[in-house]
Amino acid sequence: MKFTKANHLRGELQIPGDKSISHRAIMLGSLAKGTTEITNFLQGADCLSSMACFQSMGISITRNKDTVLVHGKGLHGLSKPEAMLDVGNSGTTTRLMSGILAAQPFESSLNGDASIQKRPMKRIMEPLSLMGAQIESLAGNGCAPLRIVGKPLKGIHYQSKVASAQVKSCILFAGLYADGETSVTEPYVSRNHSELMLSYFGGTIKTEGTTATVLPEPVLSGQKVSVPGDISSAAYFIAAALLVPGSEVLIKNVGTNPTRDGILRVCKQMGADITLLNTSSTKGEPSADLFVRSSSLHGTVIGGELIPALIDELPIIAILASYAEGETIIKDAQELKVKESNRIDVMVSNLSKMGVDIQATDDGMIIHGGKPLHGAVIDSKSDHRIAMSFAVASLQAEGVTEILGSECVRISYPGFYEDLKKLSQ
Repeated sequence: MKFTKANHLRGELQIPGDKSISHRAIMLGSLAKGTTEITNFLQGADCLSSMACFQSMGISITRNKDTVLVHGKGLHGLSKPEAMLDVGNSGTTTRLMSGILAAQPFESSLNGDASIQKRPMKRIMEPLSLMGAQIESLAGNGCAPLRIVGKPLKGIHYQSKVASAQVKSCILFAGLYADGETSVTEPYVSRNHSELMLSYFGGTIKTEGTTATVLPEPVLSGQKVSVPGDISSAAYFIAAALLVPGSEVLIKNVGTNPTRDGILRVCKQMGADITLLNTSSTKGEPSADLFVRSSSLHGTVIGGELIPALIDELPIIAILASYAEGETIIKDAQELKVKESNRIDVMVSNLSKMGVDIQATDDGMIIHGGKPLHGAVIDSKSDHRIAMSFAVASLQAEGVTEILGSECVRISYPGFYEDLKKLSQ
């Protein structure tokens, strides 16, 4: 797909539902007794993978345009799938569901696409094994496909080496079936959607500092879940409105959970004009409308405990930094190497093609911004966040930008290009 420079962006936008919350609503709705009604569910490929996996384990799930009904069977209501579970491109599905499968009274296996087969699963295999689970990498390389033989689990206190909501959630979900309380301590607090939703569905969960603790065998009950807009998806339109002169964009009902709002904090550091309107909170998940005006940006330093709150937004932040005056340093972000692509290498390679002065580091990148960008042929590596980031980069680049593999945005935002075009008309 090819892109050219935009004159300005104007209008308002309702972005799709939060991917992380949509995944968890399907999973906990399946483990609850009764019906869970999910509104503004994200109909992206990743969340549909979670839905299909639980349907394969006997859960009745129906959906229309943006509402999903999950008819849960309780904590012990899943049945053995007849075939290997297909997680598609979804790391969230793979890791969180592994925690649930580890305790089931049946054997199961799961696999996904070529990207999933390269993503590290030892980070969940180790704690699940400590809990008594039997889980193996069929390729012997610590990656999917995984074979899981359900076993009785014991509660543990796990010291996680990474601040990862997927690792934490996997362990907490396994802890629902353990013989005692299960705790996870992280180096920094990662996104806390699992903790909030477990509590909302009737689970007993405590958080103290960077430690989350869950008690076993709760009686979870079906709930109504209203999914706010995904701030990770909003980030592209925030960046686009900031970069294109004369732009004013209102992005409605965006989740602003403080474990996810790092993009807003960084934009403010860089001099962005962003106003939060109509703030509200539903079941612990805050949201707001975001009014964004074009702004002159300057470089900043991004690292430390801020990284877990914006790990998925670092590609688009690198685009902002490329247009901003001065130097931006992104550090403590080694996790970028094991996403859908090695996002450090892919961002540095593609931004260099557009004329950006950028260097890769072991844990991030250094960007000397403020120079004009020009169009180039961009290889997205079939990574949805790379494709969307460079679509935004093209809006102020001279000439034509072509994005290879642009269709990969269906993973998280099927209507992304249409929404971007609507604002630029």
